[in-house]
Amino acid sequence: MNFEKSENQKMIEQMVRDFAEKEIRPNIMKWDESQEFPVPIFKKLGELGLMGVLVPEEFGGSGLGYHEYISVIVEVAKVDPSIGLSLAAHNSLCTGHIMAFGNEEQKKKYLPKLATAEWIGAWGLTEPNTGSDAGNMKTTAVRDGDDWIISGTKNFITHAISGDVAVVMARTGEPRTSNNSTAFIIEKGTLGFSGGKKEDKLGMRASETAELIMDNVRVSDSQRLGEVGTGFKQAMKVLDGGRISIAALSIGIAKGAYENALKYSKEREQFGQPISNFQGVGFMLADMATKIEASELLTHKAADLKNRGKSVTKAGAEAKYYASEACVSISNDAVQVFGGYGYIKEFPVEKFYRDSKLCTIGEGTSEIQKVVIARSLLKD
Repeated sequence: MNFEKSENQKMIEQMVRDFAEKEIRPNIMKWDESQEFPVPIFKKLGELGLMGVLVPEEFGGSGLGYHEYISVIVEVAKVDPSIGLSLAAHNSLCTGHIMAFGNEEQKKKYLPKLATAEWIGAWGLTEPNTGSDAGNMKTTAVRDGDDWIISGTKNFITHAISGDVAVVMARTGEPRTSNNSTAFIIEKGTLGFSGGKKEDKLGMRASETAELIMDNVRVSDSQRLGEVGTGFKQAMKVLDGGRISIAALSIGIAKGAYENALKYSKEREQFGQPISNFQGVGFMLADMATKIEASELLTHKAADLKNRGKSVTKAGAEAKYYASEACVSISNDAVQVFGGYGYIKEFPVEKFYRDSKLCTIGEGTSEIQKVVIARSLLKD
């Protein structure tokens, strides 16, 4: 692997850094406290080409690779992880699913709107009673001539209320059987399709999370993604790439927490010297920096494989597992470095601490990542 960043990557990082400082930083706590999902910010991100980072230029996207995509997510998450989360979900889940499994007509119809943020995307797999057990989903799609009737409820869905279009997995076979689900594209405004209860969350509060309700929603067979029965397999492949997103998000959180802790440790004096001089603090900073570098190496390794069209099932799970657990540990240590001030909302690290925990849960818990890694090892 070549560890040197390309000039293009450096330019993108600087562009995103400047945007985040100007447009996001002044509003962080306002959005956090009100749980406002700031749609205008995502429209501006769309104007910069950041809502379709991986989408080919022919479909209105930026046509960039995964290394650049990681840089974008990291730089946004260093300032506000909740904006980084929504940016990642839009790019890798809804948009990524259509890009990977849509036919030419579907790509031409949806990708330009998603890549420019004319439309914001949602992705529906998780249900109230089926999180990791997604093969047992209750949402069903029943064939009715040239249409499908879809009924059920998804939960913990990013952009369920504000999204303009969603990719939804529905069961088209018997529970717990192979090849029993199918993916569909559903547009906002379709009769019976609506957002439900918005969740009041510990962290990531500016990223909208809500129920997605389908009450006898009728969609044309032209809205089906891929073959009947391949929805779950598609979702697993989408999550392989999505885990690189969460690893990148974790790195951004870790870097934001670490950089604030490092700066504070040099400024805060006790017993006549900066607290960074004390071994207890210095060792924490050393651990934090090392975990960040390890997270970056794992994540860019997965990105390299993804760019080359190789399987990223194991590498993506390893990156997501390690980076997410590391970011929780680093955020915890950052609060410790700040002491009592770390517990106060006026200082930045308490928010990184709250936001970090989601990374060990979303797009597959740490325990699920270990299952994926173990199965890969045993299969090899």
